[in-house]
Amino acid sequence: MKFTTTEIICTAALCLFAVSTHAADPAKAQRDAEYKSTVAKADADYKAAKDACKAKSGNDKDVCMKEAKASHVKVVEDAKAKRKSAAAMADAREDKMDAQYKVAKEKCDAMKGDAKDACLRDAKAKYKM
Repeated sequence: MKFTTTEIICTAALCLFAVSTHAADPAKAQRDAEYKSTVAKADADYKAAKDACKAKSGNDKDVCMKEAKASHVKVVEDAKAKRKSAAAMADAREDKMDAQYKVAKEKCDAMKGDAKDACLRDAKAKYKM
C-alpha cells in the first residue's frame, strides 16, 4: 500500500497533536498532586500545632493558636501561588511558541511551491510540538 505525501504529512501532524495534548496533562497533574500533597502536610502540621497549644492557657494559648493558623495559611497560600505560577509559565511558553510559529509561517508566505511546503513543515515541527 502506497501513501501519498499529503497522507503522510497529515498523519504526522495528527501524531504531533496527540503527543502535545498528552504532554500538557501530566505537567498539570503533577502540579495538582504537589499542591494537594503540600496542603495535606500543612493540614497535618496545623492539627499537631493546635494539639500542642492545648497544653497552654490564657494569652499564651491564644498566641500559639494564631501562630499555628498563620503558619498553615502561609504554607497553603505559597502552594497556591506556586501552582498558579507554574501554570502561568506553561501558558506563556505556549503563547510564545504560537507567536513564533505565526512569524515563521508569515516568512514562508514569501516562498512558492515545494520551498514553501518545506518551510511550513519545518515551522510546524519547530513551533507546534
